[in-house]
Amino acid sequence: MQAKAGREHILQCLTDTISEPRAEFKPQVPRIVQIEIPKEFIGAVIGPGGKIIQQMQEDTNTTITIDETDGVGKVQVAGPDKESIDAALAKIRAIVAIPEVGEVYDGVVRSIMPYGCFVEIMPGKDGLLHISEIDWKRLETVEEAGIKEGDHIQVKLLEIDSKTGKYKLSHRVLIEKPEGYQERPARRERGDRPERGDRRPRPERGERGERRPRPERQERAPRHDQGEPYRDPAENHEPKDFSDSLDHMDF
Repeated sequence: MQAKAGREHILQCLTDTISEPRAEFKPQVPRIVQIEIPKEFIGAVIGPGGKIIQQMQEDTNTTITIDETDGVGKVQVAGPDKESIDAALAKIRAIVAIPEVGEVYDGVVRSIMPYGCFVEIMPGKDGLLHISEIDWKRLETVEEAGIKEGDHIQVKLLEIDSKTGKYKLSHRVLIEKPEGYQERPARRERGDRPERGDRRPRPERGERGERRPRPERQERAPRHDQGEPYRDPAENHEPKDFSDSLDHMDF
């Protein structure tokens, strides 16, 4: 009975200190976390020669192992604290994530072109931010908007091309539209033809002007050599008599 009373006393002290177990460990507690990724992304996480996974371990001070089991990739991340684990998991999830139309991403400008710039919205996933989608006002160059390579910019994924898989991005939809702004009419693409109803009706055959008769062809004078048999120019020339006088000359 004395032992039971002691245990109940200790349990009551524990309950008074913390009524239920913590949902997570304390941030400074070392831990191991396991997640699953699609099988086809295992190579992307590892990288050529293990370059990507080694860089992630170095950047986050963690140990990452990947095994394929039952057609899925099981990733274990061991780290000294929660911050290191979360950093490693964020890098892995960014590699295996699939961009979704309508989502907003904090992208990095990778290259600038005359027609826009390419923005990396996820590791290894770049999209085109066309110059017309940077701002509501008309821009002649990307630099006019103050954008440089390496800049961070908020973009929204508008569309994923079903054939090429390319990403179409926009920044202007995330900023307020100016008052009284009017969309410019879309230019007709080269090769576009008006609808059949817009064409001018062709005149009836009876409304056309009378055709002028063609002038009769004049007979040309026959050439002097047409209709005459061929004659050899040397036909009437007789050969000269042979002379052997050269054989009797003294040299």
